[in-house]
Amino acid sequence: MNEPLNVLFITADEWRGECLSALGHPCLKTPNLDRLAAEGTLFTRHYAQATPCGPGRASLYTGMYLQNHRSVVNGAPLDARHTNVALEARKAGYEPALFGFTDVGADPRRHHPEDPAAHDYDGLLPGMMPVVWLRDDQLSWLADLRHKGYRIPPGHNGVFQPKADFPGAAGRGPTYAPALYKAEDSNTAFLTGEAMKYISVRHARPWFVHISYLAPHPHFIVPEPYHDLYDPAEVPLPVRAASPEREAQQHPWLAHYLFNQHGTGASFGLTAGDGLHFGEAELRQVRATYYAMMSEVDDQLGRLIDFLKAEGLYERTLIVFTTDHGEQLGDHWLFGKYGYFDQSFHIPLILRDPSAAAEGRRGRRIEAFTENVDVMPTILEWLGLEAPPQCDGLSLLPFCRDEEPGDWRQEAHWEYDFRNIIDRKFEAALGLTPDQCAMNVIRGERYKYVHFTALPPLFFDLERDPMEFTNLVEDPSYRDLVMEYAQKMLSWRMNHDERGLANLRLTPEGVVEHKGRRR
Repeated sequence: MNEPLNVLFITADEWRGECLSALGHPCLKTPNLDRLAAEGTLFTRHYAQATPCGPGRASLYTGMYLQNHRSVVNGAPLDARHTNVALEARKAGYEPALFGFTDVGADPRRHHPEDPAAHDYDGLLPGMMPVVWLRDDQLSWLADLRHKGYRIPPGHNGVFQPKADFPGAAGRGPTYAPALYKAEDSNTAFLTGEAMKYISVRHARPWFVHISYLAPHPHFIVPEPYHDLYDPAEVPLPVRAASPEREAQQHPWLAHYLFNQHGTGASFGLTAGDGLHFGEAELRQVRATYYAMMSEVDDQLGRLIDFLKAEGLYERTLIVFTTDHGEQLGDHWLFGKYGYFDQSFHIPLILRDPSAAAEGRRGRRIEAFTENVDVMPTILEWLGLEAPPQCDGLSLLPFCRDEEPGDWRQEAHWEYDFRNIIDRKFEAALGLTPDQCAMNVIRGERYKYVHFTALPPLFFDLERDPMEFTNLVEDPSYRDLVMEYAQKMLSWRMNHDERGLANLRLTPEGVVEHKGRRR
């Protein structure tokens, strides 16, 4: 009997695409991810399809663009009619096990109004078995800390408070002092250990494990000794205009959002908007702590990979490492993952296909444009399953083998929906209706086009302006290119309209279905 095929699907949260030492990062060290890339395939132009976490993960788990799954913001439910990678994997006999979180809101039409599932966007992806479910309340981890004797501060996210009056913290900014817990008891270490326990008793049965790490999502905090791992003096400063006012001149949306940033702040008690006022020392330390969080994840992944090898499972397991979206980290005066800049959408992807077909291709770097909607079809092909018609992406396994696909996409695509139907502050400030609060991006090797539903577009020449400071949409010499990319975007959206029943025909002989690829 053949040994079972396994899936280890790992996501971090808010990990920027250039943040691997294998890609020549100026200070960050990720030796274990580098090792995984050397033994697998590294995709250097990989992009998320949406932000923030909920929409980004909806695209990752369903293989669908935001225009089709329509879980447009955190708190917008995912339509129950859509399948996902976990539900599909069950068709091959797998019981996908979750360690962490999925941030998928339940379809309220399937639940009673008093059902807790209808009150929380931080829901469970249908089909996942929550072995360790770490929602925003972090209950399983907090219980583990309490069991070990820790006294946890009260309040939401109190566990992420830094140590008070920590020696040397003065002048280092709010993210320097370490966490209250030891490294071996961190959120990241806890999830890794629990996943290893689960895997250790399943040798005779195939397994599908999804580890969803919170790091390096803010708050930016790490335990000792990671808090002092990177010298802030060696950390690159953010790329941005001379002032936020100067940056704001680029576009009306940016002019409003820069001074109204929202979301989790860099440190406990702060909001994302507080980063606008950081001085150089604080900025450097925030970035140093962000990189330290990545190093902690990398160390735990090394522990996990060594465990798989020791258990004889490494050569039977497809390993996927990616994230839901990136992080601005002060670039363009922004913290968080909102907007149209590459820093929020360019993310890492490493695949380690253990099959013999991939043996001669290990260590390759793929520069083709790949997207998170490709991850679900990739996992399903590994499991011997067809991707459902809803999927907008395609399997990436051919890139890992001697079967490199032709007619591949020449650009990456993503969407950002900034509606807020609760208080409608953005809508009021910009004179928009909720359905007008959306933008689409098409990003090629040289040019990038950003289209807003009811605000002016932007166009960047990335060869001359790689950091996206100069909007060329009104430059006469780029007028034809702007038109070309606007037409490309229209064609892309038309080609990827939701097609659930569009390719079915009812005939006297029964149902006929066209299963061809979209492009």
